[in-house]
Amino acid sequence: MKVYTNTNSSFPSQVVSDAEKASYDYGLQVSRAIEQEWFDQGRTNQNRYQTNWNNFHQLRLYARGEQSVQKYKDELSINGDLSYLNLDWKPVPVISKFVDIVVNGVSQKTYDIKAFAQDPEALKKRIDYASNLINDMYAKPGIIQFKEMAGVDISKSGVSLDQLPENENEVEIHMQLNYKQAVEIAEEEAINNVLKQNKYDEVRKRLNYDLTVLGVGAVKTNFNISNGITIEYVDPAYMVYSYTEDPNFEDIYYVGEVKAITIPELKKQFPYISEEELYEIQQMPGNRQYITGWGNYDDNTVQVLYFEYKTYMNQVFKIKKTDTGLEKALEKTDEFNPPPSDNFERVYRTIEVLYSGAKVMGTNTMLKWELAENMTRPYADTTKVVMNYNICAPRLYKGRIDSLVSRITGFADMIQLTHLKLQQVMSRIIPDGVFLDMDGLAEVDLGNGTTYNPAEALNMYFQTGSIVGRSLTQDGDLNRGKVPVQELTSSSGQAKIQSLIQTYQYYLQMIRDVTGLNEARDGSNPDKDALLGLQKMAANASNVATRHINQASNYLTLRTCENISLKVNDLLEHPLTKNSLMQSISSFNVEVLKEIEKLNLHDFGIYLELEPDEEEKAQLEQNIQIALQSGSIDLDDVIDIRQIKNLKLANELIKLRKKKKTEAMQQQQMAKNQAQAQANAEASEKAAMAEVQKQQALTQEKVSIEQAKSQFEIQRLQTEAQIKKELMAMEFQYNMQLAEARAKAEKINIDAVEERKDKRIKMQGTQQSELIDQRKNDTLPKNFESAGNDVLGGFNLEQFSPK
Repeated sequence: MKVYTNTNSSFPSQVVSDAEKASYDYGLQVSRAIEQEWFDQGRTNQNRYQTNWNNFHQLRLYARGEQSVQKYKDELSINGDLSYLNLDWKPVPVISKFVDIVVNGVSQKTYDIKAFAQDPEALKKRIDYASNLINDMYAKPGIIQFKEMAGVDISKSGVSLDQLPENENEVEIHMQLNYKQAVEIAEEEAINNVLKQNKYDEVRKRLNYDLTVLGVGAVKTNFNISNGITIEYVDPAYMVYSYTEDPNFEDIYYVGEVKAITIPELKKQFPYISEEELYEIQQMPGNRQYITGWGNYDDNTVQVLYFEYKTYMNQVFKIKKTDTGLEKALEKTDEFNPPPSDNFERVYRTIEVLYSGAKVMGTNTMLKWELAENMTRPYADTTKVVMNYNICAPRLYKGRIDSLVSRITGFADMIQLTHLKLQQVMSRIIPDGVFLDMDGLAEVDLGNGTTYNPAEALNMYFQTGSIVGRSLTQDGDLNRGKVPVQELTSSSGQAKIQSLIQTYQYYLQMIRDVTGLNEARDGSNPDKDALLGLQKMAANASNVATRHINQASNYLTLRTCENISLKVNDLLEHPLTKNSLMQSISSFNVEVLKEIEKLNLHDFGIYLELEPDEEEKAQLEQNIQIALQSGSIDLDDVIDIRQIKNLKLANELIKLRKKKKTEAMQQQQMAKNQAQAQANAEASEKAAMAEVQKQQALTQEKVSIEQAKSQFEIQRLQTEAQIKKELMAMEFQYNMQLAEARAKAEKINIDAVEERKDKRIKMQGTQQSELIDQRKNDTLPKNFESAGNDVLGGFNLEQFSPK
C-alpha cells in the first residue's frame, strides 16, 4: 500500500482515513521518518541521536569525575611524548560535590499530594457543607438553647458547637484544614499507593540527577492489565522527540526511546510474534550500537525503538430518527458519508489520538503499530490526549538544552590542568644537600689513629650537627677547606606552588559564581566573622540560583500524579488491578474503600503541598515561639501548626488559635471573677454575722466596763472636787497676799514717781529763773551739769568715758 508523505517531510500525511493510519505501512513510514530525523547519518557521522548521546555521556562523566584524560595528556605532552611525565592522570572529581549538593537538596524536599474534587457533584457537596456550616455559625445561640431545653443537637454541619467558626474567615480556614471528602482521600490514597509500588522516590532521585547534570528529565506512566499503572524512568540519552521550544514538551507530536531487550523479553512483550520471526530478528538484529556500555555493546540484545505518535481521528455518528420520534445514535467509520436524508444525519467531532509503535532498529521489522489503549484524556476536554511521557528541560532554547554541569566543564578542565601542573612542579622539587670537601677531610686527624673519612663526617654532621676541621694544613699552610661539610640549599618551587594553588582556587570560585553554589550552601568554608543571619541569607540566595531545577522536579512529579489520577479509571475497570488496589489500601479506612469504586465518576485537580524552605520555617517558628511565650497558644496548637506546610495557612491558624485562646482566657477570667465575687459575698455574709455576734459581746462588755468607769469617774470627780476646793482656798490666800504685796509696791512706786516729778519741776523752775536772770543782767552762760554733788554711793559716769 502506498503511503503519501507531507511536503518536504518524510512523515506520512495525516489527512488520510483512520483505516490507513491504522495500517502496518503507515506505522512503518512513521518509524522510518523518526529514524531519518535521529539516526539517518549513521553512528559515526554524528547524527542527532549520537550528538545528544555523546553530549549527555560527557556530562555524566564530568559529573562523576571520570571524564577522558586524553585532552590533558595532549596539553602537557611534547609531540605526543609523555615519557618524561610521571603523573596521576585521574581527574579531580570537583563537579561531583556540586552535583550532589543540588541533587540531594532537591530530593530531600518533601511534599504531600492533594486531590481536589472539582466535578459538579463534589462541588455541590462542598458548597452544601459550607452553607450548613455558616448557618450553624449564625444560629449557634438558638442551637445551644434548643439543646439545653430538648437535649437534641439540631446543627446541620455535624461540627461540634465549641468548634464552630465565628466569622467567614474562620469558615475558610476550617474548609481548608478540616474538610476533606472521602472520595478525595481515596484518590490521594490511590495515587500514593501507585507511587509507592513503583518506588517513585528512587525514580525522582534519578530525575533530579538528570535535571542537574543533563538539564532534562523524563518519566513515563503506562497501564497494562498485568502490572496496573507503571512509572518508568526514561534516560534522556536514549530518547527521541519532535522539535519543540517548549520547556515542558507539551507541543510534541511524537516521542519515544531506544531500549535494548533480550529475545525472551521481546517474546514476553509481543507474544503474537512467531518463532520464525524471532529467529529472523535474532539472525539480523539490526543496529545494536545505539545503546553501549563502557566500551562495547551487548550481542545478546535487540535494540528496539518504542514510540508514540499523536494524530487525529474523526468520530462519526449516524443520528437516526425512530418511528416514535426519538433519536438513536450509531457510531460509524470516518468513511461514512451518506447522501442527505430526512430519516438520519451525519455528525462528527475531531479528537486527538495516540498510536503506539515498536520497531527493531536498523531493520524494517515492525513489532507493533496500533491505536493506543487506555488513552489518557483530561475531563475538561475529552478531545485532547495526554502522552504517557512527561519531559521537562527548564533551560531549553531553540531546541538546545543547557544544564548546570555544562556551564562548568571548562572550569573543571582548568582545575584538572592546574592539578597536573602542581604534580609536575612537585615532582621536580629536590631536597637540600651537603657539599663535602675531600681535601679538607684529608687534613683532619681525629687523634685515634683514624682519618676523617666522608662517611664518618656525614654521620657526625647529621647526628650532631657538628663538624671537625682545621684552619691550617699539616704543613702549616692556610687550609682552604677548613669547613669540610657545607649545606647546599636548592630552589623549593614554593612560589610556583602558591601560584598554582591560587589558580586552583580561582577556577573553583568561578564554578561557585557560575552555578550560584556559594560556600554557605555547601558549608566548605564558612566565614567565622559572618553572622548566622548573613549565612542563612547567602544559603537562601544559592537556593534561588538552583530553584529552576526544583521547580522542574516538582513539575514532573505533578504531571506524573495527574496521569496516575486519569489512569485510575482504567485500573478500576479490570477486576485484577482493582482488587490489587483495594488490598493495598488499609482495611481500617472503610470510607476510603467505599469511595474507591466511585473514583471514575469524579474529576480531580491534583496539586503538591510543598514543604516550606528553611527561611520560611524559621519565620514560622519565630511566630510560634512568640505566641507560645506570650501564652497565646498551647503545645497542642504548636503541634497542629507545625504539621501545616502552607505557610500562609499556618500563620492564619496561629491568629485563629490565639484569638480563641484569648477569648477562652477572658471567659475563664470572667468565671473566676464571678466565683470570686460569690465567694467574697458569702465570706462577707459570714463575716457580718460573726461581726454582729462579736459586736453584741463587745457591747455587753462595754456596758459593764462603762458602769465600772462611771463609778470610778464619780469617785474621781469627788476626789478631784475636794482637791480643787482645797487648792482654790490656798490659791485665794496666795492671791490675797500677792494683791497686798502688789498694792504696797505700786504705792511705793507712785510715791517715788511723784517725788521725782516734784524735784524735776522745782529744778526746771530754778533753771528758768536763772535763765531769766541771765538775759536781764546779760551775764555769762551758766553750766547746769553736775559738779559731783550727784554721786550716789561712789558710782559716777566717768567710768563710761572713752579711754
